Amino acid sequence: MGEKNLDFDRVVDRRGTECLKYDFAVKRGRPKDILPLWVADMDFPTSSYVQEALIRQAEHGIFGYSDGQEAYFRALQGWLVRRHQWQIEEEWVLRTPGVVFAIAMAVQAFTREGEAVLIQQPVYYPFSEVIRDNGRRVVSSDLVLREGRYEIDFENFEETILREHVKLFLLCSPHNPVGRVWTREELRTLGQICRRHGVIVFSDEIHSDFVFRGKHLVFSSVEEGFEDFSIVATAPSKTFNLAGLQISNIIVQNPDLRHRLRRKIDCAGYSQPNVMGLVASRAAYEKGEEWFDHLLEYLRENLDFTREFVRQYLPDVKLIEPEGTYLVWLDFRGKGLTDAQLNEAIVYQAGLWLDSGEIFGKTGSGFQRINIACPRSVLGEALERLKRI
Repeated sequence: MGEKNLDFDRVVDRRGTECLKYDFAVKRGRPKDILPLWVADMDFPTSSYVQEALIRQAEHGIFGYSDGQEAYFRALQGWLVRRHQWQIEEEWVLRTPGVVFAIAMAVQAFTREGEAVLIQQPVYYPFSEVIRDNGRRVVSSDLVLREGRYEIDFENFEETILREHVKLFLLCSPHNPVGRVWTREELRTLGQICRRHGVIVFSDEIHSDFVFRGKHLVFSSVEEGFEDFSIVATAPSKTFNLAGLQISNIIVQNPDLRHRLRRKIDCAGYSQPNVMGLVASRAAYEKGEEWFDHLLEYLRENLDFTREFVRQYLPDVKLIEPEGTYLVWLDFRGKGLTDAQLNEAIVYQAGLWLDSGEIFGKTGSGFQRINIACPRSVLGEALERLKRI
């Protein structure tokens, strides 16, 4: 039997399924009938091979303690070789319930209370939340928007490390929300600066499979020696829409860093991953490639659709061209509205739930993040609503 879930135009009603995206609008202060394109999951059923594997496990009926064996590792290893030309070893892999959990453990393992952790805003907002919640200081070397494309200010990056005595840097690669797929030269320069000053790099590469321009490069593989101070976070959750199954693979080649991180994970009380996450991940990495390749092409078409719509019908809005991820960063500053006014207009005039740019850092003011991983009819409806503002 072949892949069954290749109709990405099919609208699946997610309401009433304990779905964060659709079922929590009122609880989070939005109107009940709002159209949500905010949180980064997709409105597409996952690969039918994943569904079938989960059904078989459910029919078995016993859900005891489980852990990944060699077959699970081989599935993960094969995916990383095929998609990213990166060869990993089984001993390098730590499993966690999510990348954000792993970031929290890294913050605890490699910094002390009151110390600074470096990020590049505007960036995925849980970075800041995790740093603050663990009693550390958020410091940012902000990305610079030049002619519609975000760039790194390397001089400021290094100055910030020195001024704030930074020991841990959280890299978002590809970058959420601005959509950059960092070049080899950019990653090499970042890595050389961090190595020069003894900074550990936690590279969140959860969106690494979604690339439209350029090529994703695993940070630790960019230059010989980078693996000595790198932690690379991967997961099937974005690629195969499995976030609710809570499994991530955190890859740490340096045995000392791996030991220190594992100790913090142990201290948090986490041990074996849930069996459904293991089963789904293995099936996805072994058999989900056809589904993902079709998905990527559909998302590419959604991006083309969005770009053309904004160009034709939203003259005061600029689309920041994403090189990767299925999240589009829209610049509404041409509207001349405050963030509060813009948020109110989007929620109550357009009837949309997007992610407000300000939550990604002060440099996100005037922007909104929209998730285009949905059937085109839903995306079209959302974009039409933006014309009301």
